[in-house]
Amino acid sequence: MSEAKIRVLVAKPGLDGHDRGALVVAKALRDAGMEVIYTGLRQTPQQIVATAIQEDVDAVGLSSLSGAHMHLFPEVVRLLRAAGADDVLVIGGGVIPDDDIPALKEAGILEVFTPGTPLGSMSEYIRQNVKARG
Repeated sequence: MSEAKIRVLVAKPGLDGHDRGALVVAKALRDAGMEVIYTGLRQTPQQIVATAIQEDVDAVGLSSLSGAHMHLFPEVVRLLRAAGADDVLVIGGGVIPDDDIPALKEAGILEVFTPGTPLGSMSEYIRQNVKARG
């Protein structure tokens, strides 16, 4: 029997108008054998969490370029926990200042990938951490 595919939701919370990076990451995760659901632009934390629960995902990857990551990323984690989905791995990426990363991790974002991160390291991180939780 083959191993179940890891399901990852890639989401763009907030008012970002660009999703090229999120689309590149989504394709890389698909190429790594994961099932990827992409929510599209301008999603609220509530929409992201509802989709994550409906799609029964293993991980949520949040992408932000707008600078609203300090509010939006922790809100997604909070809403997932409130919905009893605290087993979902939440990671972030995008243009995020290094100084913000410790606070994001404190808020429940397990890892933050900034521009220049090798795509393979993202898929490997997800694979290792989803298995560790499973």
